[in-house]
Amino acid sequence: MNSNNRTLVWDVPTRLFHWLLALAVIGLVVTGKVGGNLIDWHGRLGLVVAGLIVFRLVWGVLGSTYARFATFFPTPGRIAAYLRGEWRGLGHNPLGALSVFALIGVLTVQLLTGLVANDDIAFAGPLHDLVGRDFSNLATSWHRLAVNVLIVLVVLHLAAIMFYAHVKKDNLVKPMVRGWKEGGGEPARGGGLVALLVALALAAAAVYAASGAWLPEPPPPPPAVTTPAW
Repeated sequence: MNSNNRTLVWDVPTRLFHWLLALAVIGLVVTGKVGGNLIDWHGRLGLVVAGLIVFRLVWGVLGSTYARFATFFPTPGRIAAYLRGEWRGLGHNPLGALSVFALIGVLTVQLLTGLVANDDIAFAGPLHDLVGRDFSNLATSWHRLAVNVLIVLVVLHLAAIMFYAHVKKDNLVKPMVRGWKEGGGEPARGGGLVALLVALALAAAAVYAASGAWLPEPPPPPPAVTTPAW
C-alpha cells in the first residue's frame, strides 16, 4: 500500500506482537517485584512471553519486508552509514535494530532462567524438575539480575523514542499503531496467511513445551507411618 504519500511499514502481526510484549513485560516486572499471590501470574505471563518470542523469531524470517531480521540486522556497515548520516530506509534504523536484538536476547535469558527458577517458598518454574537444585538456584540469581538489565534497556528504548519525537521530529509510535509511515518508499510485502499460521503454530508449541504440561506427574508421597499408641 502506497497512497497519499503513505507507505505501509509494519504489518498487523508485528504491531500486535510489539504491544502485547510491552504489556507482558510491564506485567512481569510488576508481578515479579510485588511477589506474593501475584507470583502465579508472573509465571503465566512468562508463558505468554515464550509464545511471543518464538512467534517473533519465526516472523523475523517469514514475515513481511520490514519485520524480517535480514532487512534490519545491524551490520557494522549499516551502523557506520547511520552514524555518518548516510543511512536511508524504513523500519528499524541500525541503532534501533541493536535495541530490538538486545531486548529479545535479555527476554530470552529471563524466560529460560525463569522456567527453572524457584523462590524457596511456594513457587517453582514449570521446568524446575528437569534441573538440579544447585542449577535452579543459580538460574534464579541470573533471573533476578537480568531484570535490571531489562529495565535499563526499556528505559533507553523509551528515551530513544522521545528523542526522535522531540529532536528529530520523527514519530516512531504512530507507525507502530497504524502500520504506515508518511513519505515515500517501498511498501512492506510478504508475510501472508501461511507464514502467519506457521508462526502461530510454533508459538503455541513453545508455550506448551514451556508450561511443562508434557512432564509426567510426580509420584505420590509415601503414606504416613503411624506409631502405635502403646
